[in-house]
Amino acid sequence: MKNAVHFGAGNIGRGFIGKLLADADVAVTFADVNEPLVDQISHKQEYKVKVVGSECTIDTVTHVTAVNSASEDVINQIVKTDMVTTAVGPNVLDIIAKTIAKGIEKRLASGNIKPLNIIACENMVRGTTHLKGEVYKYLDEQLHPQVDELVGFVDSAVDRIVPPADAANDDPLEVTVESFSEWIVDEQQFKGEIPEINGMEKTDNLMAFVERKLFTLNTGHCITAYLGNLKGHRTIREAIEDPEIHAEVKQAMFESGEVLIRRYGFDREFHAAYIDKILSRFANPYLVDEVDRVGRQPIRKLGANDRLIKPLLGTIEYGVENKTLLKGIAAALKYTSDSDPQAIELQTALQQQGVKKTLAHYTGLDKNSAEVAQIDSLYQQL
Repeated sequence: MKNAVHFGAGNIGRGFIGKLLADADVAVTFADVNEPLVDQISHKQEYKVKVVGSECTIDTVTHVTAVNSASEDVINQIVKTDMVTTAVGPNVLDIIAKTIAKGIEKRLASGNIKPLNIIACENMVRGTTHLKGEVYKYLDEQLHPQVDELVGFVDSAVDRIVPPADAANDDPLEVTVESFSEWIVDEQQFKGEIPEINGMEKTDNLMAFVERKLFTLNTGHCITAYLGNLKGHRTIREAIEDPEIHAEVKQAMFESGEVLIRRYGFDREFHAAYIDKILSRFANPYLVDEVDRVGRQPIRKLGANDRLIKPLLGTIEYGVENKTLLKGIAAALKYTSDSDPQAIELQTALQQQGVKKTLAHYTGLDKNSAEVAQIDSLYQQL
């Protein structure tokens, strides 16, 4: 049986990557800082996943244990594992890089020269390449050539909606996920044999799928949240069932989709069907996904390489329609939340500097551009 160390035992870790690995007969050791969660997983060594689509099924995931990610135990696991995966959130990758580096150094010192593949399964473009840069900062430079040879840092694109756990649920380990999942990996970056894992697809053109997901699911999801927030909807399902929001979100995804079609040669009809699939996922009656959860961290979502500005830049590059994307960006600027430091910072900047300067600062757009003027105008109308 193969082994994997998976950083992040939260809902996404357990409900998505951990489940796919365990289903493929891989023994999974979760690494997390949440001590009660670690204790529960290592004691029970199994948990339930409620998979919801057109119907609802409950799967039991076995072959799992857990260690504290701040302990020596996780380093000892990396020494002997076949694979390291993560679902910790982009901000935490830099924190776990030091632990991974220590594990690699100890692995080589122990004489283990079997290939090791590391896959960051995060909502970010080329997340594993970013993680590699951070890991190498902590590695002894003399080891770099050997690590280059033996350790694969494999970029991936991941897609599965995993809402927060239901507070009324008695089982703290049970997690609910949608039936749809997509885990696409760059087959050119593996070292040694590529593991056969059902649900992990291999490609030699990863960026096409990274951007397809970013420009479709992520763009549509956050615009649904921001437009829904403006109209007082509580959940993504409520928002997308509002006919006006549904039409605008679909139009925004067609605008970003035109960039994908021109950049990567996606088939137009196939991409239209993909958009319809995403819209149906947002309306899944079994998923209760709060507008506030999807809309949080608006500054990150307004970054130049993220789900709103990157597709907009593509529409500018190809000279195609972008009016609904512009409205989505204006709606993001309207997002408020007393519990979200980024939302507070964004609103403070808007009050002090106005729309144009705030946009230029956080998005990198030229404050004198036609697009910024249009966003400003839409912001005043919303």
